[in-house]
Amino acid sequence: MSVLNQNTINDTIYLSGVGLHSGKKSNIKLKPSSPNTGIIFKRVDVKSHNLIIPGVYNVSSAVLCTTISNDYGVSVSTIEHLMGALYGMRIDNILIEIDNEEVPILDGSAKIFIEEINKVGLKESETPIKIIKIEKKIDFKDGAKSISIEPSKISLDIDFEIKYENELIGTQRNSIKMYEDDLTDIYNSRTFCLFEDIEKLKKMNLAKGGSLENAIVVKNKEIINKDGLRNKNEFVNHKILDCMGDLYLSGYKIIGKLICSQGGHKLTNELLRKVFDNKDNFSIIEIKEKNIPHSFINKNFLKSIA
Repeated sequence: MSVLNQNTINDTIYLSGVGLHSGKKSNIKLKPSSPNTGIIFKRVDVKSHNLIIPGVYNVSSAVLCTTISNDYGVSVSTIEHLMGALYGMRIDNILIEIDNEEVPILDGSAKIFIEEINKVGLKESETPIKIIKIEKKIDFKDGAKSISIEPSKISLDIDFEIKYENELIGTQRNSIKMYEDDLTDIYNSRTFCLFEDIEKLKKMNLAKGGSLENAIVVKNKEIINKDGLRNKNEFVNHKILDCMGDLYLSGYKIIGKLICSQGGHKLTNELLRKVFDNKDNFSIIEIKEKNIPHSFINKNFLKSIA
C-alpha cells in the first residue's frame, strides 16, 4: 500500500457510548467513502441540513472539546479523538453517521477507534493525497499559552508541553514525528482532569458522562483510577492526540514543525485560522508519484518538495 494515495476503510464500523460532556448515549457508524469526498459527519437524528464538515472555520466552540457546526446550527462535539485516529491512520475519506450531538468518549482515548479501524483495514484508491507545506513561521499567544508552526523539511513534528500546579502532573513535555513514529502511546492516552475541577465542570453543564472508565482523575498526588497510567507521559501524550485531531480539520496532511506550550483546542484552531488567513503562509502539494516505498517517502520524496 502506498502512503501517497488516499484511503478509506474497508467496511463499516459500529460503535456506541456515552458523550463525555452531554452524558447522552450516541451510536456512530464509520462508513467507507469515495476519493476526494473527505471526512463528513452526518447527524442522522436530524432530518435536514444534517451534514457537517470538520473544517477550520466550522469550529463553533473549543471549550474543553472541539465542536463543529454547519450554517444551520447543526453541530457535533468532542470530535478530536476520532479525528486524531483518522489522521494517524491515514484515512482521507469517511462518512461518520451519528445519532446525537456528541461523539462517544469510549475509554477517553483513541485506542478503541484504532482497534476497530485495524480490524476492518484500509482500502487504497488511485487518487493521490494532498499535502499542505508550511512556508512561514506563524504563532499565536494567549497569556502564558503559546503555539507556533514553522517550515519543516520532511515531516509533521509536534512538540508539546503542559504545566500544571498539581505536583503529580507538573511539567511534562514530549515530541513526535507524526509520519514516522510509533503512535501507540499517543492513541492510548486518555483525557484527564483534577478531582477538584469535577464540580466546576458540572456547574458549567459539562462532564456529565465522565467517569473513571473514560478519564484519568488526579487528586492531590494520587491517581484515583485503580490501574494508574498507561504510559509515563500519558498526560502530555493525550494533549498531543487532541492536537493531532484538531490539526486534521485543515483537511490535509501537514508538513511543518509545531511547538505548543500549555495549549489546547482553542489555540490550535486559532493557529490554523491564522495560517489559512494568508495564502502566502502555505502551499498545497498534490502528489503525482505512485507506489513509492514507505522507507523512501521521507528520505527521497519529501526531501524533493522541502
